[in-house]
Amino acid sequence: MRTTTVDIPTGDGVADASLTRPDGNGPFPAVLLFMDAIGPRPRLVEMAERIADRGYLVLTPHLFYQAGRAPLFDLSRLAEPDQRSALFEKIMPLVGVLTPEVVRQDTAAYLDFLAARDDVRPGPVAITGYCMGGTNALRAIEAYPDRIAAVASFHGGRFVTDAPDSPHLGVGSITGELYFGHADADQSMTPEQIATLEKALDAAGVRYRSEVYEGAHHGFTMADTPIYDERATERHWVALFDLLDRTLPVS
Repeated sequence: MRTTTVDIPTGDGVADASLTRPDGNGPFPAVLLFMDAIGPRPRLVEMAERIADRGYLVLTPHLFYQAGRAPLFDLSRLAEPDQRSALFEKIMPLVGVLTPEVVRQDTAAYLDFLAARDDVRPGPVAITGYCMGGTNALRAIEAYPDRIAAVASFHGGRFVTDAPDSPHLGVGSITGELYFGHADADQSMTPEQIATLEKALDAAGVRYRSEVYEGAHHGFTMADTPIYDERATERHWVALFDLLDRTLPVS
């Protein structure tokens, strides 16, 4: 397989992204990988390559592209717990830029980019999202239910808020299938919030699975951080590929 950097025109500029393509001529079913707040880095490429190894073309857009091309931060000390708070002081203002309208606009650009490629199979795509990427993936499938067949979210947060545009309030438009792999004891997605999300999904008749990964902390799939949980990460791969095999099969 091969990973290259591509540029995607959007309504607000140009988003840099990595494109991971399987060997062969295709056309391949496509998966969008929505990053966590730490942003593009080798770990996300590793994850994209594992998905591509199953026969999917994977696009990993830099969701913070409006602030500049990746990398935006020095991540050389990411594995040091005492450096994380300083890093996230810089990151959180960028998270706030990703309003529902921005997510809708940018997702359309990513979908259009994939649809224009000869090596991408026509039809809907899937999204796998991590941390904030999971939240944005839910907003994406709410906005484009006919273009996204499935969404998987892992250690996502803030699906349920008091805001009038809280993500859980828009699930009625979804026609595809969802999977949620929640972190345990996650302050950004509490048991009460999980229950509220599930109630909204049930009321809307959405097909979904929602599971708490006991003992796994927020960010558990990220092997370049101290929070990494190998057992939970392997469980996440099983869940993700089960979803993809059913909703977006390679053949």
